[in-house]
Amino acid sequence: MATTDPIEHSSEQGGGLSKGSLIAGAFAAIAASTCCIGPLLLLALGVSGSWIGNLKAFEPFRPIFIGLTMLFLGLAFRKLYLVPQACAVDAPCAKPGSLQNQRIIFWVVTVLVLAVIAFPWIGPYFLE
Repeated sequence: MATTDPIEHSSEQGGGLSKGSLIAGAFAAIAASTCCIGPLLLLALGVSGSWIGNLKAFEPFRPIFIGLTMLFLGLAFRKLYLVPQACAVDAPCAKPGSLQNQRIIFWVVTVLVLAVIAFPWIGPYFLE
C-alpha cells in the first residue's frame, strides 16, 4: 500500500487557494465600491437613469466587503509567502518562474483592489 506525503497531498488540493483568494478578494473589493465607483463607471459607459442612485443602498455593506477583501488577500499572501511550496516534480508549480509569476500577479491585483477600495476617498481629487 503506497502512502502519499501529507504536504504534497495538501498542496495538490489547495493549489488553487491563492488564485481563488485573489479572485474572491477582487470581487469583494468591487462589491465594496459598488456604491461609489459603480455610478461613475456606468456614466462613463453611457448608461444613465435615475435608478443609478439606488446603488447608494450598498453603502452600509461596504465595511463588510472591505473586511472580506482583506481576508481573501491575506489568505493569498499566506499561501504565496508563508506556506512552504511543495509539489510533484512534473506539476506546473515545480517550474521556477511559476511562483514568481503568481507573486507578481498578487501584487498587481492587490494594488488595483486597494485603489478600488480607496476610490471614495481619493476620487474627489480626480473629479474636481
